[in-house]
Amino acid sequence: MTLTARILLATTLLASPAVAVTPDIEKDELTLGFIKLTDMAPLAIAKEKGFFEEEGLYVTLEAQSNWKVLLDRVIAGELDGAHMLAGQPIAATIGYGTKGAVVTPFSMDLNGNAITVSNAVWQAMKPALPLGADGKPAHPISAAALKPVIEAYANDGKPFNLGMVFPVSTHNYELRYWLAAGGIHPGLYSADDVSGQIGGDVLISVTPPPQMPATLEAGTIDGYSVGEPWNQAAVAKGIGVPVITDTDIWKNNPEKVFGLTAEFVDANPNTTLALTKALIRAAIWLDEGDNANRAEAVEILSRAEYVGADAAVIGNSMTGTFEYEAGDTRPAPDFNVFFRYNATFPYYSDAVWYLTQMRRWGQITEAKPDGWYDETAKSVYKPDLYKAAAEALIAEGKASADQFDFDADGYRAPSAEFIDGVSYDGTRPNAYIDSLSIGLKGAQTVAGGEIVN
Repeated sequence: MTLTARILLATTLLASPAVAVTPDIEKDELTLGFIKLTDMAPLAIAKEKGFFEEEGLYVTLEAQSNWKVLLDRVIAGELDGAHMLAGQPIAATIGYGTKGAVVTPFSMDLNGNAITVSNAVWQAMKPALPLGADGKPAHPISAAALKPVIEAYANDGKPFNLGMVFPVSTHNYELRYWLAAGGIHPGLYSADDVSGQIGGDVLISVTPPPQMPATLEAGTIDGYSVGEPWNQAAVAKGIGVPVITDTDIWKNNPEKVFGLTAEFVDANPNTTLALTKALIRAAIWLDEGDNANRAEAVEILSRAEYVGADAAVIGNSMTGTFEYEAGDTRPAPDFNVFFRYNATFPYYSDAVWYLTQMRRWGQITEAKPDGWYDETAKSVYKPDLYKAAAEALIAEGKASADQFDFDADGYRAPSAEFIDGVSYDGTRPNAYIDSLSIGLKGAQTVAGGEIVN
């Protein structure tokens, strides 16, 4: 019996009124990993609101020191699953970094990141920024405003250093996208140089999320791209200013996923079903009633065992606002999205976008046909597993059919809601890559520090 058939059989059994939880759980005691970021919320809520236990699961949530350790422990079987960067299962599957067959049945959220610069950089940028009617800087802010600052650093013989959380993170690709859209080259990767700094106007390197503010304050980096609460923490500490959120770089972009090894899913289909059901319920809870539960979510996330940051800092973004320069707080109802806009559905087109950025910046060293992108996305993202879990919840009366869109082909409609206005169609990845202004195109590769046509 195929994996999908086994999960669908479990779904059928679950529809029986006599069944209280997902039947035939193969493994009911689980340890799941996460990084201390607010977008781990579905895991914390599934535990604290009892959604895991209602599915017959007894879950321990364990914070990890960084994304590499988290991924390695999932692949080694030390963790049963984890809150992951959306690019991690994809990169692991194609063998970029730690290799392993990792899949996802559940997308954890949309948006949730920002780019912050030091106070010194902000003061250098600010005079040239256009102002709104209220006399405050008009948003979104283009990276073009940063370009003269970077040039001034170069003229003084100083590098301009930026931090992001992991080479295959959304943060890395969003930072690079924003820079490139403003005419700044973020640098390339090659087979023999994985720094990502080849030919770059800036130097981008890895800093773990919780360490971002301290690293900025120490002057080691001049800015960073990270998730919350670490941008708002810079504002609270008076050491930096967020200049743009990822909603303005790519509206409603996919951010994190729940990752498991393919081996775990194959051996534990009913456990996977139960996990996905609990996480869907947590996502619904987080967004229902126009974010009515967010204040409670903030209190939960502020606990030491989860994010462990001040509740007021977490609440700045989680409750529908975002603070840029100190005192400049603006409405941001979609800064964190956990369920609406079909946020939890694992779209193939989301996976393809990450692959296009890996190719654009040289992490995928050679050109691939469009079919390769489709096949790779389908080997990692598992909408059939998601659909089985959602249909089980509908059958139980824990969700309604109108809350879901089981997209027939797994691809979002083309969108041009990017800061540069370029349209993205996940079914035509090579045409999309070639339409972007900076980065590799066609059959180009990087060798000896140079682009080779």
